[in-house]
Amino acid sequence: MPQDLPGFYYDAEKNRYFPVKSPIPGSSSRNNSSASTSAQKPPPKPNNKTKYAAKVVKMLHVRELCGNSISCNKKKVNFQEQYQKIQTSKPIIWKYQGTQRIADAALEHICLDVQTPNGLIETEILLTGGLNGTFCCYEVGSIGEHAINGLQCMPNLVHPMNIEKETASLKSPGLIWRPIGALVQMPSNVSCINLPRNHHSIDSSTSHALITTLGSESSGGSVYSMNISEPLEYDLGVAMLSRRIDEISRFKSTIWTSDSNGNQAVIGTNIGVALVNIDSGRKSWICRSKSDVLSLQFDSSGNNVLCGFRNGSIVNIDTREKSQDFHDTNTTLPRHQIPLPSRGQKREKQWFELRGNIHQSRTISMPSSVSCLAGLKTYDDYFLASSMDGTIRLYDHRFRGAVVQFYEGHVNSHTRIQIGVDPSERFLMSGGEDLCLRVWSIKSGEMLYEDKIHEVSGYICMLAVNKMWKPFWRGGMVGVSTRDVLCQ
Repeated sequence: MPQDLPGFYYDAEKNRYFPVKSPIPGSSSRNNSSASTSAQKPPPKPNNKTKYAAKVVKMLHVRELCGNSISCNKKKVNFQEQYQKIQTSKPIIWKYQGTQRIADAALEHICLDVQTPNGLIETEILLTGGLNGTFCCYEVGSIGEHAINGLQCMPNLVHPMNIEKETASLKSPGLIWRPIGALVQMPSNVSCINLPRNHHSIDSSTSHALITTLGSESSGGSVYSMNISEPLEYDLGVAMLSRRIDEISRFKSTIWTSDSNGNQAVIGTNIGVALVNIDSGRKSWICRSKSDVLSLQFDSSGNNVLCGFRNGSIVNIDTREKSQDFHDTNTTLPRHQIPLPSRGQKREKQWFELRGNIHQSRTISMPSSVSCLAGLKTYDDYFLASSMDGTIRLYDHRFRGAVVQFYEGHVNSHTRIQIGVDPSERFLMSGGEDLCLRVWSIKSGEMLYEDKIHEVSGYICMLAVNKMWKPFWRGGMVGVSTRDVLCQ
């Protein structure tokens, strides 16, 4: 009996070997027919889920064999960073019903103690501000069930729409609750909500949230302080939130933005930057300008404030130097001539006057009005800045504002869109005027995700990466929360 040869079969009638790749005319071999049919059948096409799993498995094998460094696109990359990029490029987004126009101006996320019938429980709280002047407090989870006549908001999956129902139900982020007394109507639009940057380490007896209102045609904006050192009590009804809010300062000018650091706050207005003592309400000017201050932020030391102007300038102000009394009509602050950003084909260098204790060597110019500034805690000398022409850049203070990285694709024309940075400071996220959500890698500038998210503008939304829920963003063209946007 002839021996079996790999890749061939033996035909007894013809007394010879034939390859198994194709059928042989006149062959009566059954094995030949079945082998030919199998060879002609194309392999099944892998779906997206199979491709994703295969990519992850390959990365795991390479890591186990070659260590933490792997090859990707003909270069060596860190395994952990590459895997996080894959996770971040596939977010899941939920929208909460009944929250439209509640958080379209400001949003902050914090953990607070809540007094319930079962005792004191720490829970996640959302502080939201609307362009219609509403200020609200939401509880994330099931503790809000104890609220008297509380409003329950259900999450609806908005992206991706083709996800399996069973999987989506397991990943649902849960309800958010608003007690009946957790809504306050402010005298004008809410312009900003923020917490002290060191609110986790400061004395609990002085812990507060800062709320500012924009102002109206007949009156200016105001600065409010909300006490967050005492536990929330859901059984107090309408007095629950209103009794915690106190007006600490009133302005005749428009208030665009603010930031706080311990017992002091900086307020960005249409005529400059004011320093306000939160305990006493005393205020003074640290910068005067004819260009609106649309964004600002304390640095990590709390001694300097980074300010972004409507004319595109970014300046650094020292709060320790002598300031100007708020009611003093004679401006005593140092005078500076700041170069304006060059736009169009105008070759003549233009300047604008600014008074304040600024570090002139750190002055930076962006192509358009500065809509948002975000410092990085991991690297004190780096900060992100976005302008109203869609430009987003990473700057370095040490080299006269050298541009470290560019982030392409953002769409903006006139809106104060906020940008968000994840807690690990690896990813940057923002919504655009085109209703697209985009996520970039801060280190490489690579866009990891871009998609139009329909019917979320003005709603509270939650985004998940790798089955973990943390972030809250306002959706649509308004942008995102400035903290805790993506999960680690």
